Amino acid sequence: AGGIAEMAELEERVRDTTDALDALGNTTAATGKGFAIGSAVLTALSLLSAFTDKAGLGNVNVDIGEPVVLAGVLIGAMLPFLFAALTMLSVQKAAGAIIIEVRRQFAEIPGLREGTAEADSDKCVAISTQSSVEEMVLPGIYAILSPITVGFLIGPRCLTGLLGGAIASGMMLALMMIQSNAGGAWDNA
Repeated sequence: AGGIAEMAELEERVRDTTDALDALGNTTAATGKGFAIGSAVLTALSLLSAFTDKAGLGNVNVDIGEPVVLAGVLIGAMLPFLFAALTMLSVQKAAGAIIIEVRRQFAEIPGLREGTAEADSDKCVAISTQSSVEEMVLPGIYAILSPITVGFLIGPRCLTGLLGGAIASGMMLALMMIQSNAGGAWDNA
């Protein structure tokens, strides 16, 4: 809102109000993200516990030194980074498509550069919506098929390691993304 107020050249008091609201919104969002990560980790741990009970591993010690379990942990630790990378690539592709559309509109709509004509913002929204849906198919497939594939091909002990590794590295990745400068950059991109 502050950027819009500045671009519209509104008076200073409007900018002061939007800055205060923006700061409050950022604080609320940051607090909410921490709670969301904590609840996601607790939910995932509960699901892991339910899985080990249903798989008959509840009373069996799952030894991380066992090669099958360790392989699962390593695969699971890699998955959140794969999902993050695929998501970031998706954002890049969508942004590129929108840039191409904006350049096309500047070239084809007379008066757009001068501000006498209106841009076709609906087209940019449609590109963004379509890209967001299309580009999340591959991460979704990986998220669904990874545990199923590991569980059926290698077994429940490896799957237990995969789930544990994914929970641990996913939590750390989430905390890094909201606490570091990189997280702030992605949040405001």
